[in-house]
Amino acid sequence: MKTKLMLVCIAALVLILTGCGTDAAKHTTAKAEPKTFTYQSEDGPIELPAKPQRIVVLSGFAGNVLKFSDKVVGVDSWSKMNPNFDKQLKNVTEVSEDDLESIIAVKPDLIIALQTVKGKEKLKKIAPTVLYTYGKLPYLEQALEIGKAINQEKAAAAWIKDYQARTKVAGKEVKAHIGEDATISILEKFNKQVTVFGDNWGRGSEVVYQEMGLKMPDIVKEKALKAGYYTLSNEELGNYMGDYVILSSASDADSSFQKTASFNAIPAVKNNRVINVESATFYFNDPLTLDFQLKTIKDALLKMN
Repeated sequence: MKTKLMLVCIAALVLILTGCGTDAAKHTTAKAEPKTFTYQSEDGPIELPAKPQRIVVLSGFAGNVLKFSDKVVGVDSWSKMNPNFDKQLKNVTEVSEDDLESIIAVKPDLIIALQTVKGKEKLKKIAPTVLYTYGKLPYLEQALEIGKAINQEKAAAAWIKDYQARTKVAGKEVKAHIGEDATISILEKFNKQVTVFGDNWGRGSEVVYQEMGLKMPDIVKEKALKAGYYTLSNEELGNYMGDYVILSSASDADSSFQKTASFNAIPAVKNNRVINVESATFYFNDPLTLDFQLKTIKDALLKMN
């Protein structure tokens, strides 16, 4: 009887110790979560924080990070003045590559910028720095790469899938409304120049041409598609305006050309088929900006005849 009782006690003790060992193992595993990971950058492998807490974003990449992280502590002036980012950047510091002290002051643990950024070797001494070559990657691959750099690859991939599905549906709806063969031009007024864009230079070009599949006027294809953009004179303007037009300009820009008889004689203008947008909200092709562009363009075109 004593032997049986002893065996029962030993068995119970083994179960208790096993359970404790399992709990300890779980506890150890949780503690062992890596603090860094290796990211394959253009400049080679680099150790980045697994959970970055203080990100500085330069060179217009702010929207790529803000879509998937609320840990941005410093951005460039172009991003800071973007109305699309007002809410997210309310308490974020404006920093500059020309003022390294402004970057050091916000104590970044990760910096993201273009390869052309000034003082990049000095930036790398401040914090792990990931640099990209502008235009080297298609815009959605760029979004995914930055998602990887901040360890948010799954979130970035999910957004891309959803974005492409939304733009495809929007393209079908718009074509059904304005016609399959209707053309659309994307222009920007800056100072005394007007620029027309191809399909990969921001300003809504990726949304309109690459994803929604709307048609580009032949002359725009000829002059702007390969280079990305083409600067023209006011006298040429009418030749480059399609059946519909997206025209971006700064809110304080000189808009006197829009009051001229020649401008108002252009069919798209006469037919009220011009979508006027604030330049700062349409510059980039990051996820936050693309979502805004898609809604703005779709809603405007569906209201036009």
